[in-house]
Amino acid sequence: MFELIRTYQLDIMLALCAVCMTIAALLLFTRFLSKRRKWVMINMEVTATLLLAFDRLAYVYSGDVSRTGWVMVRVSNCMVFFLTSAIVFGFNLFLIDLLTADDKKIRESAPDRLKVVAVVSAFGMLLALVSAFTDIYYYFDEYNKYHRGWGFLIAYVIPVVCPLIQYTVVRQYRDRLSKFIKIALTLYIFVPIVVGIIQIFTYGLSIVNMAMVIVSVSLYIFTYLDINDTVVRAHAIELQNLEEEQQGMRRLFDQTANAFVESVERRDSFLEGHSRRVAALAKQIAKEAGKSDEECERVYYAALLNDVGAVSLTDEMIVEAGEPGERGERIRREKPIITSEILSGISEYPYLSQVARSSHERYDGSGYPDGLKSEDIPEMARIVAVADSYDSMKMKMRERDPLPDPIVREEFVKEAGITFDPVYSNIMIRIMDEKAQHSEDTETRKLDGELVCGEYRDNITAGVDISRNTVRISFTSTPAGTDSGLFSAPSIILFDSFDRRVHDNEKSIEAYHYLEYGEFWFNGHCVSTNIDDMKSDFLTSAALADPNRYQITAGRYEDHLRLKLESAEGTFEAIAALPDSTKSSYIALTGEHCRIDGIEIGVDENELSEDDIPRIAKKKNYTDRMESDIPNIQIDRTRSAATQGIEISDGLRIRFFGQSLPSANFVWHCPYVVLFSSDDGQVNGSNYREYATVKLNGEMDGTEELGTNSFTMKKSDAFPGWDKWKESCREGLEFEVRFRKKGSRVVLGSVNMGITVENTLTLGDPGTVVYAALTGDQVALTDIRIM
Repeated sequence: MFELIRTYQLDIMLALCAVCMTIAALLLFTRFLSKRRKWVMINMEVTATLLLAFDRLAYVYSGDVSRTGWVMVRVSNCMVFFLTSAIVFGFNLFLIDLLTADDKKIRESAPDRLKVVAVVSAFGMLLALVSAFTDIYYYFDEYNKYHRGWGFLIAYVIPVVCPLIQYTVVRQYRDRLSKFIKIALTLYIFVPIVVGIIQIFTYGLSIVNMAMVIVSVSLYIFTYLDINDTVVRAHAIELQNLEEEQQGMRRLFDQTANAFVESVERRDSFLEGHSRRVAALAKQIAKEAGKSDEECERVYYAALLNDVGAVSLTDEMIVEAGEPGERGERIRREKPIITSEILSGISEYPYLSQVARSSHERYDGSGYPDGLKSEDIPEMARIVAVADSYDSMKMKMRERDPLPDPIVREEFVKEAGITFDPVYSNIMIRIMDEKAQHSEDTETRKLDGELVCGEYRDNITAGVDISRNTVRISFTSTPAGTDSGLFSAPSIILFDSFDRRVHDNEKSIEAYHYLEYGEFWFNGHCVSTNIDDMKSDFLTSAALADPNRYQITAGRYEDHLRLKLESAEGTFEAIAALPDSTKSSYIALTGEHCRIDGIEIGVDENELSEDDIPRIAKKKNYTDRMESDIPNIQIDRTRSAATQGIEISDGLRIRFFGQSLPSANFVWHCPYVVLFSSDDGQVNGSNYREYATVKLNGEMDGTEELGTNSFTMKKSDAFPGWDKWKESCREGLEFEVRFRKKGSRVVLGSVNMGITVENTLTLGDPGTVVYAALTGDQVALTDIRIM
């Protein structure tokens, strides 16, 4: 390696000189260093360049006995030793500036050692001049060749000792230095020292001077890396400050908007909280649609401020806007225009005004104020329209109570593509279904607090769901307000309704499809209202020792319900045949002049079977029709039964007759097709995996975890409307489902009464065997043919 350096030493020196001068020139134009530090670094780079340049000249003119050679050899060698100490002096200036530029306290302590280095390095420069005339460091023979003098090693004391002193300063204040600067200073100090020791044993090479130039270059590089790091950190801090400022402005805007909305809603108690609920729901719909966080925030505020036009209406006009009639309709049509004009003053967010104006447009173009249609309606307005309609239907109005979830759900199914964008309407349906499932899992068997009853049925709990899992309800009941000797006893109501509540007025009974089966007391008394048949027995022996403790045990299989009431008076047992299997059954607690508390509810894990409840009435069967390739089935409740699986092959067709049950009320009470795989080809069989459920009314439930579904639903001109659809389903329809299969793709298609549904299932494994099974909700499927 040393021989290679010796061979190309002069070229290496020349290249390093060029690099150093280039860096010095670049430093002239830099703007990120202080003026003092910039000139200190330029001085260091120039000094390093001159050191190597004079060292090179010393080699070039060595042995040249001419007058020029005699002068150049002496001047060059003198400058080499002079500039070696000058580099130490320049580095000392760099350290002083580095440590004192930002901290005045260091200025008082650090220079004590650095001043010593300054004096010693200045003395080294003076000694280099003296040596030129005294042969201390070197001398020349008659051939004008350089030889080391008797004091040659003295020249190495300053480049070794002074940097070590400088390092003690660096070490002391290392915590104040950046990572890159610490690396640069360490290299600048120790590389020349190490190379200087090697230099003693490698006569004829100037590796020390080359090393000094290289570390000078590295100092420049690491300084710029430090600058870049500082700029990055400063930029990050600036961005953080900007983000905090934006968050502060966002909070201010949010607080202002909410205060504004609250002031508007206070004028109408029926609207209280409406805008916030709509905003939260609109944001959820946007998130479900895959919108970015920023887009979701925009949707939120567009929905929040969607009705602020009411601020310009009188109290009388606000009331009229919520009522039917020509004047109310005129006010409702004017409000989005007024809101848009108010929000147009917020020029930073023009979308607020646009959404306010267009959120009452209808997807088919029959809305107001501009009659926009389909994609011409701003997307955010289409989202807000769905959220606003949902909350309006679910809130109590002057003329009606909140609508039950099934009614609201059907509205979105029926109005998709007419009033609402079908994409966002379907998302709303999915959100409702998930909410209903969560509610069913967590709320239908939960009662909190206590119940104080005066007159009979003046206070009633929510219903507890009674299904195939046996439910046990226990509670304490004590007399309340019975000083005058009034009768006191708890009782239960067995019923069905959409909202788990007992209703007693005609409007709510109709709205919530309320059906009361009967009332039962713990003394064996009962009133059967809508029970087809019942067998009961009362045992007077005490079932419970505590006279204030009561227990209910109930379970159900299909249309038969078993009930057991236990108390200190005795045990009442009954088997009730309900009108049919399609309806739910709930038990609500009530009583007369009593206080009910300590309510505890337990549910058995095991489901009841047909053998657990003796049948006392014949099951209502609607499958008494022709049976073809596979057995007919009756589905009383959502997917309560399904056909055997039919392996899907290319060109498979399934034809069948479907008829909604007499209890069917909604458009989704129709046949469904389930796409799945399992080891035994049965729904819910061994190793069951479900890919999609296609409802022939044009809905689809699917998961993206097991396969990708692409679903479309179209209504042609032949579609007669949803009321006619439901009527035809009750009368019975001939359905056909077609399949295409190629590789990992399974395509399901069906056309009935102008409704075309198509679902493309793409699986990861093309070898997966996929089955189709027929099921549905409140529908009988007969004459099933596989073709």
